[in-house]
Amino acid sequence: MTMAEKKIKVTLVKSLIGTKQSHRATVRGLGLRRLNSTSELQDTPSVRGMINKVSYLVKCEG
Repeated sequence: MTMAEKKIKVTLVKSLIGTKQSHRATVRGLGLRRLNSTSELQDTPSVRGMINKVSYLVKCEG
């Protein structure tokens, strides 16, 4: 199994109210719409970077 085939589950656990516009866009880019919404994404460096940027808003399971 290569790294590209791995999935990573991301859940939005904190509200976007009062956050930076770029962080909201990043959360949207991860496919998260509302609180407690979950998205299953490919485990790629770009996705990792996005998760890293908004790590204080999301929870992720490998």
